[in-house]
Amino acid sequence: MSTCDTFEHICLKQQDAYKAALAACPEVTSDYAFANLYGWAPHYGLKWRFDNGLVWLRQTKGNDIFWAPVGDWSKVDWAQLPCLAGPARFTRVPEALLTIWKQAFGARLTATEARDHFDYVYSVQELVELKGNKFHKKKNLLNQFERGNIFEYTPMQADCVEEVLDMQAEWHGWQEHPSEALAAENEAISRVLKVFDRLGSLLGGTIRIGGKVVAYTVGECLNKDTMVIHFEKGDTRYKGIYQAINSHFLAAQEDRFTFVNREQDLGDEGLRKAKMSYNPAHFMQKYDVELA
Repeated sequence: MSTCDTFEHICLKQQDAYKAALAACPEVTSDYAFANLYGWAPHYGLKWRFDNGLVWLRQTKGNDIFWAPVGDWSKVDWAQLPCLAGPARFTRVPEALLTIWKQAFGARLTATEARDHFDYVYSVQELVELKGNKFHKKKNLLNQFERGNIFEYTPMQADCVEEVLDMQAEWHGWQEHPSEALAAENEAISRVLKVFDRLGSLLGGTIRIGGKVVAYTVGECLNKDTMVIHFEKGDTRYKGIYQAINSHFLAAQEDRFTFVNREQDLGDEGLRKAKMSYNPAHFMQKYDVELA
């Protein structure tokens, strides 16, 4: 695909058109949720182009590379697309699209498993109930928090976003030597929260102690049976705070969603260990793809 093709900055005014294309996708990973694209657009230099039922996504910072196109992949004659007639590089390609592309491009295609980008998907019911030995430590931490604190869980509404932003600023300030990744995440969180009321698909929850927000989570509907959690922060001076915000938020969504996608670990060993400790039901696999 030519880098001369016209790509525009990701914006709110086209979110409905994008979400319609996303709803037609046979497989939706966390990367392509609209809030994720919008929040991280400045960090990755993400841009998009709408063309014949597909939304093409281009990353211009770090690497100049394309993400998987969004739309109904089954209705596209991929081998006949002029924009894919020559060399092209893609990242974060979902497994379902890779299967289609292998048939369309044959020997032109080279795919590499991108383990750092695999999505961790969990059973909502399991994370709410925390039953059995595999969740024993998590359940103990949750019980300690609930026994030791007088707290209030409430769904996140637009009128409490400023309080959440204040808590996020405090949380970021507690990091003695924040990494570049944490600084980028802080900017993405701020960017999303500031337009919380304009992102119709967002879900959230807060925990307050003494009237003050001490934990929050922000998620989004990914498809009919799965939600994704984009951001989750807690004041670790309260032991079990993360188990509490996770459990109470998911309990509020249990009638609506079967699975919760908690995104990738990006190769961070500590994060991978933490995500594995919650016993994922399955992974959503993604690949780096080159077309010759």
